[in-house]
Amino acid sequence: MNEFDKLIDIVKKLRAPDGCPWDRKQTLYSLKDALIEETCELIDALDNKDIENIKEELGDVLLHVVFHSQTACEDGLFNIEDVICGINEKLIRRHPHVFKNEHYETAEQVKERWDEIKKEENKDKTAPDSILDKVPKSLPSLMQAEKLQKKASKYGFDWENPEQVFKKLQEELNELHDAYKEKNKEHISEELGDVIFVLSRLATHLDISADESLRKVNNKFRRRFGFIEKSLKETGRTLETTTVAEMEEKWQEAKRKGL
Repeated sequence: MNEFDKLIDIVKKLRAPDGCPWDRKQTLYSLKDALIEETCELIDALDNKDIENIKEELGDVLLHVVFHSQTACEDGLFNIEDVICGINEKLIRRHPHVFKNEHYETAEQVKERWDEIKKEENKDKTAPDSILDKVPKSLPSLMQAEKLQKKASKYGFDWENPEQVFKKLQEELNELHDAYKEKNKEHISEELGDVIFVLSRLATHLDISADESLRKVNNKFRRRFGFIEKSLKETGRTLETTTVAEMEEKWQEAKRKGL
């Protein structure tokens, strides 16, 4: 028995009447938050380039694929073989330049053909009310903003170049400042959202992922603020007993160290 089949058998045992009460209690829909959490932990491991942790977190995500498939199988919906068969067929179908006789020179041509095939696959399905309906609402908000605007841009609803986006960004910043002066919290929230939305589009025009950029900055903030905490601890001090000026000095030191 290979390791993958062993994993399937373990999950079946956990779900059996004499298995684990917690695992038996779960349904196809009850572990959504856990799946999101495991996926985020995998992303953290990838960002940290921690190979052992990447391996472990990939296993946790794989467990969810097998577990969800097993619950679906018990409900008579589909099984893990159906899941694997579906992705195998999709990969072969969407790579005619590999599995058939079509030829493309660039990644852009491959992507264009991929989209054409995807469109052909969906032609017999009920058309969504909007092209934006295919963007999952459960995506992180910043990533969702990027994908929504990419969808719209395919039909020409977009700025022509980054300079136009910079101009729009300044316009939105001015409107945010006006809302701030009005002291209207609801209006401030709306205008701040507009600023972030335009920033996400600017990132795409600059060929940068806004979500990844923000994640990198978050990690940088963690490193530098962690340096402040560590430095204070080494001298027997705490954040509560330190001035902002002293923390700023340590922050600048962290920058000089390349943190």
